[in-house]
Amino acid sequence: MNQQFLNNDSKVIAVDFDGTVVEHDYPRIGKEMMFAFATLKELNKKGHKLILWTIRTGPLLDEAVEYCKKNGVEFYAVNRNYPEEEFSDNISRKLNADVFIDDRNVGGFLGWSTVWQTLHPEGGAFKHELKNPEAHRNYKQEKTFFQKLLGK
Repeated sequence: MNQQFLNNDSKVIAVDFDGTVVEHDYPRIGKEMMFAFATLKELNKKGHKLILWTIRTGPLLDEAVEYCKKNGVEFYAVNRNYPEEEFSDNISRKLNADVFIDDRNVGGFLGWSTVWQTLHPEGGAFKHELKNPEAHRNYKQEKTFFQKLLGK
C-alpha cells in the first residue's frame, strides 16, 4: 500500500476472499467477482489499509494471496491485524477493522459497486476493469435482489 495517501478518512477494511473477491469454489479459486480487483485497487489508492480475512490457511492461503498479487492487489496484512502480529492464546482472534466486506453479511454481499459507493459517495464511480464478463450476471442478480428488497 502506498503510505503517502494515508489520511484521517482512511479505514482498516477486512476483506473476505471466497464469495467476495472470487466466486465460491473452495478449495479452488473461483472466478473473479465483478469489479473486485478494480475496487480494491482504488481503495488502496485512497489510503485504506486492506486486510485479507479468510478461512484459508497454509497453501490455500498462499495461493489466494498470490492470486491477488497477480491481479494487482497486495494487502496490508493477511489474517491478522498488522503484518508483525504473532498469534498466542493471549491474543484475541477478533480483527480490529472499521469495515468488513464479506458475503456472509446480513443481506449477503452487496457487490463491489455498492461497496465503493458506500465508502466513497463523494467520489462517484470510477472506471471498472471487467476481466470476467460472466461476473456481470452476478451483479444483475444482486441488483435485482436488492431492488426487490427495497421495494423499488
